Amino acid sequence: MAYVIQTTGHRGLKLPQGVQGSADPNFACAVRGFAALFPHARLGGGALSVYLDGEPVVDVWTGCSDRRGRRRWTADTAPMVFSATKGVASVVIHRLADRGLIDYDAPVADYWPAFAANGKAKITVRDVMRHRAGLSHLRGVRPRDLLDHRHMEERIAAAPPGRHFGKSAYHALTYGWLLSGLARSVTGRGMRELMRSEIAAPLNTDGVHLGRPPADAPTKAARFIGSQMNLPNPLFNVLAPAVAGIELSAAFGAMYVPGVKSLVQRDVPMLDTELPSANGVITARAMARMYGAIANGGIIDGQRYLSADRVAMLTGRRNLRPDRNLILPMAFHLGFHGLAIPGVLPGFGHVGLCGSFGWAIPEEGLAFSLVHNRLLTPLVVSDQTGFVGTSALVRLGAAAARKRGFQPVAEHGSPFGPMLADAATG
Repeated sequence: MAYVIQTTGHRGLKLPQGVQGSADPNFACAVRGFAALFPHARLGGGALSVYLDGEPVVDVWTGCSDRRGRRRWTADTAPMVFSATKGVASVVIHRLADRGLIDYDAPVADYWPAFAANGKAKITVRDVMRHRAGLSHLRGVRPRDLLDHRHMEERIAAAPPGRHFGKSAYHALTYGWLLSGLARSVTGRGMRELMRSEIAAPLNTDGVHLGRPPADAPTKAARFIGSQMNLPNPLFNVLAPAVAGIELSAAFGAMYVPGVKSLVQRDVPMLDTELPSANGVITARAMARMYGAIANGGIIDGQRYLSADRVAMLTGRRNLRPDRNLILPMAFHLGFHGLAIPGVLPGFGHVGLCGSFGWAIPEEGLAFSLVHNRLLTPLVVSDQTGFVGTSALVRLGAAAARKRGFQPVAEHGSPFGPMLADAATG
């Protein structure tokens, strides 16, 4: 029988103090491990959600959503999840492909004619979704450019491919503009609107927004913890632009522009654009629900979300070749990545900067997501790699649930509502 996680025990089991929501008892260790990530109000907050066979079995949250540790995390709190946004934006493309509007092996220029400029006529949708388009480098982009998504779509359509075309080279920021330009050419709509209509609406959750949610939306963006210090570093400020300008600067050249830190400080200017590679404001519940449909053969709540054939295409082969930008084997495949270390974590999903992530393991019928609002804190290493430990505890809970049986829990948070005018400015 499912129980509600509270600040007090239940049926003799001492439960994590300050955790709210619902969880099946088989996942008690995962919930305790999650709670331990947020030992103090000033260390932020987060949420964990798990789906098994398309059913919710964990939906919990804890901690605070503001920098002073005064505003409690709620069922409708969502942080900016950075690159975990890529997995959600990719599902938009997969749903369009399911309707026959996009073919992975067709040239992007077939849908987006301007993209054929400067020798890109043969770059396919599959190349883009595997980070093999050779367009990862930012090439002198300025902070104000990053905030103008239409300009960046036009700019990337006009750019020549770089030396890594045909090889895996993580498109840290440009991936989003590539997908949004493609989707806009096919549908006439921007990715902000498409993430509402293709993700939030069919999943019946308000917890998916690209950029800042409208003021009257139930979903409220969490403030970042740890990104506000602005200590001067003159040597870095001199060297960084020069290093980033070199195409062989790997991930640095794919992410850095002068002043980029200012975009995530104070009121987070980065939330005021459409950046489908990084600025999704998404609840753990919404992300896990999306991956839960994928892990359940494309079905959620008895409704077909993706075709079974489409879902079968999403599992890529293990690939131990290092990515040219991340210098790690990422096995990018159709918008997701795996964990190439054998035996550690099967399946696929996407991890974002500092560790917010969503993941699906179709062969286990399991999907889960953890999101939080810590950014570049002293805990950065544990946050970035902590998804492996969280995943292990969740999988142990799922194995126990298979043996003992489980009951779905209540889903919290607001359902999808009517499209709000300022949510679709794309």
